[in-house]
Amino acid sequence: MTQGALADLLAYQSVTEALAQVSGRLGWDQETVMPRGAAHQRAEEMAALEGVLHARRTDPQIGEWLAALDGADLDPVAAAKVRHITRSYARNTKVPGDLAAEIARVTSRAQGIWAEARSNDDVAHFLPVLGQVIDLRRQEGAALADGGDTYDALLNDYEQGATAAEIGAMFGRMRERLVRLRERILGANKPVAGLSGTFDEAGQLRLSHMMAEHFGYDFRHGRIDKAVHPFSSGSGADVRITTRVDEGDPFNCLYSTIHEVGHGCYEQNIHPDYALTPLGGGVSMGVHESQSRIYENQLGRSRAFTGWMFDQMARVFGHGGAADADAFYAAVNRVHSGYIRTEADEVHYNLHIMMRFDLERALMSGDLAVDDLEAAWNDRFHTDFGAKVDRASNGVLQDVHWSVGLFGYFPTYTLGNVYAGCLHQALRAAHPDLDAQLAKGDTSAATGWLRENVQVHGGLYEPAEIIKRACGFTPDEGPLLDYLDHKFAALYDL
Repeated sequence: MTQGALADLLAYQSVTEALAQVSGRLGWDQETVMPRGAAHQRAEEMAALEGVLHARRTDPQIGEWLAALDGADLDPVAAAKVRHITRSYARNTKVPGDLAAEIARVTSRAQGIWAEARSNDDVAHFLPVLGQVIDLRRQEGAALADGGDTYDALLNDYEQGATAAEIGAMFGRMRERLVRLRERILGANKPVAGLSGTFDEAGQLRLSHMMAEHFGYDFRHGRIDKAVHPFSSGSGADVRITTRVDEGDPFNCLYSTIHEVGHGCYEQNIHPDYALTPLGGGVSMGVHESQSRIYENQLGRSRAFTGWMFDQMARVFGHGGAADADAFYAAVNRVHSGYIRTEADEVHYNLHIMMRFDLERALMSGDLAVDDLEAAWNDRFHTDFGAKVDRASNGVLQDVHWSVGLFGYFPTYTLGNVYAGCLHQALRAAHPDLDAQLAKGDTSAATGWLRENVQVHGGLYEPAEIIKRACGFTPDEGPLLDYLDHKFAALYDL
């Protein structure tokens, strides 16, 4: 009875997982190559598919199979699969099907409206549909919370077990040290120049492809395209990433690529036996971000790797955009109060996240009205970064997340940085000669360690557990903050 129920449940779930991949592919298409005039139809397509998925995820037969498996002696892999399905079933049965479909419909439409508003710096064009998204997500959060905290219910979609109170407390501890480090850097009176010159799109995309290969991205099962906001999509045998190009700033393209390669490699390297099962994707967005952030920062922005990257820039463009490899390393890691989160240096990045975390909590609770969001953003940015936002695309319209309903997602970026700090400490202990390899553009020791200790496991373990197993200690913010202090003290002669 138990084995039959398990086999039937997993066969049913495999079809659901396959349909979810199709939905993800529609989202990828929408943000890369879909004709602009297809937005309305795509919204209906997404809503229709979400209706099918929601019906499958809430089918009473799942409850019967789970009841038959209750208390069964399952091996660890099967037990983990059942754990995920149980959690998904409990979550989805709380959300009405028509609400799930309407969220899919409105967020698909909102993404296109956001892209138009961003290109025209027109906040007023976006706010009405944002209000609809927030209202729908509040309804969903209330259904999921079942009398508890609405924001926590949404946060748990991205980081199981996390609470806003715990994350807020961690952010408070981090903020003090980050602000102190920033003040020391800015007070050091050591200006660092950015890159100079023009870097054509074709050359940047060639380098982007090269960087992806050197970090282990498998182009037999992936591809790179351009998007307004870089992202990764898919799992298993079809994992796609995107980047963007600014001919005056090649770092935008190169580090967006490396970041998304971190996400992509996580999905590509999950054990193949887990494909189209609940274990076949990254276990949480915090763990996912740990991979993208350690690829991008601790590895990609290291002195060793940037020395190699400088040489590749010179081969492609005839110059590296800086006087020498040391100047290039300094430019890669230049600390400045920029507007754009995805382009932020490591000192400022988490301050960007903390701002968004506070604003979205206020939006979801109703303490901040949608019509007041731009003013609240601009005031907070001026307070935190000491600069006035010059246009909406550099401010409240820069991120795609709220348009597609990802409330509760932003804090996982900083949680990912915290996890990355812990993983980096353990990685360096395991490979003390890592810099010698990175200086040759060889990331295989680092990416291999991450593959074996994190990526291959997919959803087998809970988020904090997988980091603890890899590092040998319970994750906290200390290793990340120590790494930042050490790195930037050396860079700025503090």
